[in-house]
Amino acid sequence: MAEFAKPVTTAILRALEENDGLLTRLRRGVEKESLRVNPKGELSDRPHPRVLGSPLTHPNITTDFSEAQLELITDVHESPEASIRQLENVHRFVYQGIEDETLWASSMPCILGADSEIPVGRYGNSNIAMAKTVYRLGLGNRYGRLMQTISGIHYNFSVPETFWPVLSAAVGGRPNQDFQTQTYFGLIRNFRRFSWLLIYLFGASPAICRSFIGDKPHDLLPLDEGTLHLPFATSLRMGRLGYQSDAQSSLHISYNSLDQYARSMRLALTQSYPPYERLGVKVQGEYQQLNTSLIQIENEFYGTIRPKRPVKTGERPLTALLSRGVEYVEVRCLDLNPFLHVGIDEPQMRFIDTFLLYCLLADSPADSEQESRMMGENQLAVVERGREPELLLKRANGSVRREDWSREILERCRPLAELLDRAHGGDDYIQSWEEQLRKADDPDLTPSARILDRLVNQRIPFFRFTMNQSLAHKGYFDEHPLRDRTLAEYRAQAEASLAEQQLIENADTVGFDDFLESYLAMD
Repeated sequence: MAEFAKPVTTAILRALEENDGLLTRLRRGVEKESLRVNPKGELSDRPHPRVLGSPLTHPNITTDFSEAQLELITDVHESPEASIRQLENVHRFVYQGIEDETLWASSMPCILGADSEIPVGRYGNSNIAMAKTVYRLGLGNRYGRLMQTISGIHYNFSVPETFWPVLSAAVGGRPNQDFQTQTYFGLIRNFRRFSWLLIYLFGASPAICRSFIGDKPHDLLPLDEGTLHLPFATSLRMGRLGYQSDAQSSLHISYNSLDQYARSMRLALTQSYPPYERLGVKVQGEYQQLNTSLIQIENEFYGTIRPKRPVKTGERPLTALLSRGVEYVEVRCLDLNPFLHVGIDEPQMRFIDTFLLYCLLADSPADSEQESRMMGENQLAVVERGREPELLLKRANGSVRREDWSREILERCRPLAELLDRAHGGDDYIQSWEEQLRKADDPDLTPSARILDRLVNQRIPFFRFTMNQSLAHKGYFDEHPLRDRTLAEYRAQAEASLAEQQLIENADTVGFDDFLESYLAMD
């Protein structure tokens, strides 16, 4: 079991120093979820605007769980600046298409209405579109639609193909797909050990709207008549109120190898769960969920990070991984920062790149069910009490103060920040690293502390704070619209996606029942 954040070996650091051009070609992409709300701050009851294109086929604009929950996706870029530039342009196009609506700036929602009134995503009449909707109906029936409206940022990360021969030579491996896959699984194991640090540094949901809780039992404290919070919380989104599942708590997904991961994931995908059996699959001719398994499809498993490989049409994610190995990882523990126009910025991305590179390159012992439980306990402690003075976290050799472990991990990251600056020129990466070090020492500098400070000092509820931030961001994009040529390109892309959706619908040759049986088969 891992006890410490281990340093990256001298051999690896030397190899990267001699080939530092590789570090200018790290690849990242951003997926940012946001709720559309009306001028009153209520969840939009309008369908996905046609002017934005088809959510089934548009490469950059889709919906997540709800029809009113946009997911804005960048292409893969080799610099944080290019990623943010595209994400800002996608926002500009969206704002020019959603009329008087705005995008909710916080991860935690507010005025939603009854659970049954939250609209699930609709993607057209094709079989694959209907499967996406039925999957969302299943999520709503299993966990409630309210939970699914929580939004966040997913961060996709990979290294260039030319990276692998250099790394394999430094560690005495062979630069093949198996080596690449094993190394990414090492990244995932380390990430799960240390991801509480990202939740502490970037968590931005320490308070919620009272309407989100309703009559459910909770341990939150009132901040005002409309706001509940925990005084030292960082990211309530990542805790008991967020993407948690009693059904999934019995799962232990192993990340020690692709084979072990696939075996444990396949069990979850094929093992029927009695409460879901009672829901039924097709009731009075209407689908309630895709199946009665513990998880309907791979995406239902709630993890802070996922191994990923692009899928072919109709292909299951697990099949793609087993066939072609891991191509990148998807980080899923990042809140929307309501102080930022698009919820994330370049300095944060630079540190995430540094952190993920450290997780990739440092020694990564095998995980275990016992360690996974400890990871979960640490995550919950940081979620609910991350800024608490003298907070103790667990590791195999005993307890450690959050401040001390934070500094230890950050010190292990520093050589990589320095190498990234050497490769790019300048000091942007070390400046971002230093910013995180200051936050590690001073919790008042974290986004969660700044949000609570704003709520208390301005005496405003969570709803009003987020609405103010949302309107400020809308104002920024309204004042900086897309120029005519770029706007024309985005409009053409939207029209092309609608045409592509129509082609998919016209190409269906089997009924939905037969399609679903084939798609869900785990052969």
